[in-house]
Order: sequence, then C-alpha cells, then structure tokens
Amino acid sequence: MTTIAGPIGSEHLQDEWLEADGFGGFASGTVGMPRTRRYHALLLAATRPPAGRIVLVNGIEAWVDMNGKRYALTTQCYVPDLNVPDIADRLLGFTTEPWPTWRIALGAFAGMSADMNAEVSAEVFVAKATGETVLRWRLQCSASAASATNGTNGTNGGSDRELPCGVTLHVRPLLSGRDYHALHHENGAFNFTADLDGACVRWRPYGDLPAIRAASNGSYAHAPDWYRNFCYAVERERGLEFTEDLAAPGIFSFDLSACDAVMILSAEGVSRAQAFDTSDAFAHAQRLEYVERTRRAAFASRLHRSADAYVVAREGGRTIVAGFPWFTDWGRDTFIAMRGLLLACGRYDEAQAILLQWSATLSEGMLPNRFPDYGDTPEYNSVDASLWFVVAVHDYLAVQHASDATRRCLQQAVDAILAGYSRGTRFAIGADQDGLLRAGVPGVQLTWMDAKIGDWVVTPRIGKPVEIQALWINALRIASNWNAQWQAPARRAARAFVERFVDPASGALFDVIDVDHVSGTFDRAIRPNQIFAVGGLPYQIVDGAIARAVVEQVRVHLLTPMGLRTLAPSDPAYRPYYAGGPRERDGAYHQGTVWPWLLGPFVEAWLRVEAPDAAARAAAWERFVAPLDAHLDCAGLDHISEIADANAPHRPAGAPFQAWSLGERLRIDALLAARD
Repeated sequence: MTTIAGPIGSEHLQDEWLEADGFGGFASGTVGMPRTRRYHALLLAATRPPAGRIVLVNGIEAWVDMNGKRYALTTQCYVPDLNVPDIADRLLGFTTEPWPTWRIALGAFAGMSADMNAEVSAEVFVAKATGETVLRWRLQCSASAASATNGTNGTNGGSDRELPCGVTLHVRPLLSGRDYHALHHENGAFNFTADLDGACVRWRPYGDLPAIRAASNGSYAHAPDWYRNFCYAVERERGLEFTEDLAAPGIFSFDLSACDAVMILSAEGVSRAQAFDTSDAFAHAQRLEYVERTRRAAFASRLHRSADAYVVAREGGRTIVAGFPWFTDWGRDTFIAMRGLLLACGRYDEAQAILLQWSATLSEGMLPNRFPDYGDTPEYNSVDASLWFVVAVHDYLAVQHASDATRRCLQQAVDAILAGYSRGTRFAIGADQDGLLRAGVPGVQLTWMDAKIGDWVVTPRIGKPVEIQALWINALRIASNWNAQWQAPARRAARAFVERFVDPASGALFDVIDVDHVSGTFDRAIRPNQIFAVGGLPYQIVDGAIARAVVEQVRVHLLTPMGLRTLAPSDPAYRPYYAGGPRERDGAYHQGTVWPWLLGPFVEAWLRVEAPDAAARAAAWERFVAPLDAHLDCAGLDHISEIADANAPHRPAGAPFQAWSLGERLRIDALLAARD
C-alpha cells in the first residue's frame, strides 16, 4: 500500500484514494483533502448496481478546539482557487494501509513529563459487507523536538498515553443529493429537516432519493446553512462546469480527549447494513473495522486487494466496473480485465458467473459494449467485445473449473458468436471472401479506439483492423477445439492474414487493410494494435521475422514507461498531450495517448520472440514492469490510471483507477511466473 511520510510534499497532494463498496458505489478524494472532482465524495451510492449512482455526502468540514484555538482538519477549495483553511503544512503523513489515514498536527501542549505535540489521526474506509462509510478520528501525541533531544519520549496511543484535556472535535457534513455526473447548486427544494433516533441522525434532502443516515458517538446540533462556490480544479481542466454549492444541515461534536470519535454514513435502503443498537455507534464501527481489516489482510498482495474494487454486483450476478470514478461495466473492458483481475487471481467462481450472465445477452452474434446508466437497453456497438468474450472463455475453460453444463453453455455461446459473425451482423460486421473479418459503417466507432465527438469518429478504422483479425483468428481456433466446423475458416483466415497484412516497407503489419471497404487499400499508421498478432492472445498469429519486426517497431516508436502510445510521434496526427476540453481530449485519446493496459500484450509478445526463460522474464520485469509499478504510488494510489500523456514525463490522465490497466498488470505477473 502507499505510505507517504510527512510532511506531505506538493507532488502528492493531488493524488487520489478510492474505497469501493462492491455495488458500484464508492468514496474517494485527494491526499491533500480538497475535492478536485465532482466525483469525490464520502457517500456515493449505486441505486441500481452498478449504475444509478448518486452523491449524497460530498465531504465534511472538520476542526478541533484545543487550548482556546481552532485547528482545521480538512481543507475546502473555493472559487477561484482558495484553499480554506490551508492545512498542507500540518499534514504529517498519509497511508492507504489498511485504508486512507492522515496524521494532522495540532500543536504543543503541556504534558505530565514534557512538552508534547498533539496530532489527530483521521481515517476513512468503506465496509464492503454493508456499504457504510466509516470515519474515525483519534487524538495522539508525541514528544516535541526539544523533549526528544533531551531524551524524553512521548507516547503514541495506548492506555497510558498523555493527552491534552478539553479537546473537542466538530464535524459538519456537506450534503447534496445528485447524479454523480451532475453538480449541485443552492435551491429552495433542499430539505434540511433532521430526524434523530438515538445516535443516528437522518436527513432526506430530496424526496425521490434515499435518506442519509449518520450514526456517531457525538452530539448533534442542527444548524442549517449553505456552503457556496466550491471549486473542482480537475473539472475545470477538463473544460467542464466546476463549481458547486452544498448544504450543511448541522454540526456533530465529540470529546476527543475522552474517546476516539466515529461517524458512520449510509444510504437508507441502499446499504446492506443490518439493524444495530443506535445508541452505540462506536461498537458498530469497531465491528465493521474488524471485519474489513480481516478481509483486506486475506489478499495475497497489494495488486490483488486493489483488483477487488472492480468486481461488483449486477442484478442476478456479478460484473466488472471498467474504472472509477465514471465508468460502469463495459463488455470489452470486462472480458479483457477479467483475465488478470479474476482468472490470474484464482477467482474462478466470479469469472464463471460473469461469463454466464453476459452470455445471456447475445444478440445476432454480438454482446453489448455497455449498459447505459439509465434504462435497460444494452448498446450493441462493438466488433471486438464478443471476440474478447471468446478469449475470456478460453482462459476460463483452461483452468478446468467449469462443470460440464457450464462448459457446454459457454461453448454454445462462442459458436453462436462465430455463426453470427460468419453470416453477417450489425454495422457491416461479417466474414469476407478472404476469410478475414470486415467491419464498420460511417459514423460508428466499433473498435477499442472508440473516441467520437458529435458526428466525428476520430479513428474510424473501417475495413479490416489488424487486432480484429487477430481476435477473429483466435476465436476460430479456440472454437475449433470442440467444433470441427471452425477449423477450415481458421486456417483460411490465418493464411490470408500473413498474405495481406505484412507491410513490405517495414516487415511489420498494417493497422487496417481494405480501408473503408475498398479492396487493396491499407493504413500503415504505426499503432499498437499489431502487437496482438504476437502477444496478448492465446494463439500467436505471426512468428519469426514478422513477429520480431512487429515487436521492434512497437518498442522503438510506441513503448513508454507507462505503456504503449496509440500512434507514433512521427505521424502528423500525433497528439503529445491529453488536455483541454472534451473535443481536445477525445481528439487525443487514441492519437498518441499512452494506454497502460497495452503493456500486457507487449510483454507477452516480447517474451514470445525472446527465449522465454528465467533470464528473459527477469529482463522483462526490469525493463518494462518496474517502471509501471512506480505509478502505483501516484495519481490513483495502489491502482493504475486509464491513460497518460504521450510525451514525457507521461503525466497520468483519464480515470485514475482503471480495471484493464490493473488486470493486465496482474496478468503480466502470471506470465513472468511461468515455469521454464
């Protein structure tokens, strides 16, 4: 886990933490504490898991009264760029072990044996069993620098610690009640009414949304007010609306000298919390802490623990969220990510459940690319989601976990996909006369390079994209293991691939042939998609000199410490930075921007063309994996970002927590652990 020893430098203040609840909801924020995104919140719940996400508690304002002085424990950012109060110089440290925890300096006080320094430990975690967000504050102390020099040791917790008396903690929740993509503004419809039940306070800001429950071991004083003009810097950088007003219904107060302070936030009717004695929130928090600490300790590694965040509930089963904070479950992402997140981690039951659930959505040989946030009609607009499903089925069946009935069901789904693609389906997807797979119509983005701005498809790739052929040939070969009808099509497509895709100028592969369905045309843009003909899939499509040329071209032009660029810097369409408003960002999304998930296919391809022995695996780790792992301690802490700038220093961008980025990183571990 990430640990930042204090004082926390400015380079870490914008780093983000994530606490997922297993149903699509989550809590998240920054190390420095100001919310920089509309998605940063302490209670963000999925009302229709994993979708229907709403923000209920955006944050808190917390402070301590000690020695007649007020010490802030949180920072808010207001328009234009005011951090009020700015406590960065009092942040003594931060860690994500076992969950986000800050150490915040208060000041000196007169101890029994020496001058002491007081500090507060502030923690937040989401209890996955219940979906509740637990906040906890603990008063701690240590010897001052002068006392330490004189040999006097302070205490740091424990029953005999010397603590200042009369330290009062105050916490003011900041509420909204909005869709997680939206922003909230002062309005007369907000209901500030507070209902008290023992140690619980209940608010229902808007009648059509779940009520908010806050259980604590403190006292509550109703004091409704509005806090206006919060500034979300990242939203502004993204060219989006970036200001918000939040409602503050009242203040909780705690005697921090006497006991740790706890607050438990939940969404009524959404969380899975069992009824508990509302007079003892502290005991309930302790139970949640024990369960959650035990659960986290059981994971094999930091990466395994982070992987668990993406595996969530969907009605009737399980699914994989493509990323946080704004993605739900996408077909393509699910099947790519599960190879590392689930299969490489031995989570076979969940992989089986997801594959079976998605197989039930087959239509005309296609699986959905995504389910919308609202409504139940899936979107069938991907040529490769179904083919990645076949690859995931192959990997799952290879571990010999499936029952005979499950195996037959999944094999039938694969056969249905290949039959649908062979006879032709939506968007001109179908097997062509040469045995390769054509796809695409104007105005629709079908491959993973799917950026679209209005009617502009940035990388249309209509025709026969190279990675689609690698997936198609793999799917045919996979299915031919149990159905002989696919053997001849597999051989024919593989033969046509070698005959038609090799670029005589470089020895590597074209990105697309038969561009716009015009026979004999080709696109020789240097992109990473050709790597799938060598690595990233069960069956290698090219070998020998061609495979080496592919790996070398990708290494020279596209490899970075964060993954592979999506376009060579020499290309006139290359965009070095992912920045600006939506149009500028989407225009750069696949025009140079680096994608970490592509490092998995590259490492596998590199190992396949090198001698795949222990020395080669060690070299692959040192050259390709170790630089990426440095990213685990920045941006989305303990996770891997969606993308990064194409040019150095390859600033992380996009979603800070991305499923297939982490999934492929875990799959690399499995590749490097292979026996000679």
